[in-house]
Amino acid sequence: LPPSRVKSFILSGSLQRAMSSQAPNNQSGNESVVIAMSGGVDSSVAALLLQEAGASLVGLFMKNGVKVPDDEVQKKSCCSSADARDARMVAAKLGIPFQAVDLGPEFQDLINFFTGEYTRGRTPNPCALCNRDLKFGRLLEFADTLGCTAVATGHYARLELVDGRPVVRRGVDRAKDQSYQLFCVAERDLARTRLPLGDLEKPEVRAIAEANGIRTAKKPDSQEICFVPSNDYRKLLDERGVERHPGNFVDRRGKVLGKHDGTEHFTIGQRRGHGIGGGVPLYVIATRPAVGEVVLGPREQCFSTGLIATEANWIGIDPPAPGAPMRALVQVRYHHDAEPCTVSVLPEGRLEIVFDEPVSAVAPGQGAALYLEDRLIGGGWIESATAVEPEGSVREASSTPAGGR
Repeated sequence: LPPSRVKSFILSGSLQRAMSSQAPNNQSGNESVVIAMSGGVDSSVAALLLQEAGASLVGLFMKNGVKVPDDEVQKKSCCSSADARDARMVAAKLGIPFQAVDLGPEFQDLINFFTGEYTRGRTPNPCALCNRDLKFGRLLEFADTLGCTAVATGHYARLELVDGRPVVRRGVDRAKDQSYQLFCVAERDLARTRLPLGDLEKPEVRAIAEANGIRTAKKPDSQEICFVPSNDYRKLLDERGVERHPGNFVDRRGKVLGKHDGTEHFTIGQRRGHGIGGGVPLYVIATRPAVGEVVLGPREQCFSTGLIATEANWIGIDPPAPGAPMRALVQVRYHHDAEPCTVSVLPEGRLEIVFDEPVSAVAPGQGAALYLEDRLIGGGWIESATAVEPEGSVREASSTPAGGR
């Protein structure tokens, strides 16, 4: 990356203009901001850029209370004591106040939710929930306590205020775009949020860090689930003594294909790990903890024609009226593409989403993020999906209630 590109981004008016669009009344230079600092390169550079834009910062490290073994610290760990030290040293280099806060009890609630979802046959999305309740919810509480007007994170997403309402768009770096994980964050919280990295690509972020002597410039990215340092959620289930639901692998007609040690080991769309061979590759198309069944089928049986979502959240727009469907794009997992769909508002904060074309691996428990082109407008939690039958008929997949949030 040319050094001139790094220097021009920091010193020219581009950053100031970008941050001004995120601040009310274009007063970004007068803002006091609590910046979530994880000890990684993204939050370190976010802090640097906010400081260059004139914001008054307080760095905050959130301790999750999870013990990270020494041999795991260098394997894309997050929230470890080493991460806290890196965050503190970056803050010291920038000359900004720094605090580390213990959110162990809150993370324990999140972990309990995470493990409980697997026992209910669902595929949890703890990162979106953490964003809503901790990275923004608790962060804003700390900001209010400290008398700060806004919060900031190192998310790769673009955000600006238009007529006082947040407009969230995908990050310029589509490979790192994290707008999906913001689908459930309240509009009022996003209106007080600053996202300095949305217009940058990851190599540029690392180059800015290196050009400014930031110690985290070459630090590996953290893993997606910070409280699973081994990156094996099954190990976490074992450590917490989560009850398993062993039973049979079956096909959609109920034919027994084999045995398994627990439905909790499997998620919708999973291909490997079931040990059932002999011809066409088989995928997990449903889990039924109540009877200990994991349903397997060929890839075409992984597709759904639509879904029902709960806890609808709208960002920057008013929801459509009941009986007035709207066109949108929906993304059903973090690494999936957004697909064209029709969205209808149902009673009690529920959404009916019908895909233009069948979509694979729609898993209850995941988020359904809604977009208008690259603009995030909200979403909901997937409660059930309408699965395509081989014969062309359809039936409902798991319809376990999405409660507990």
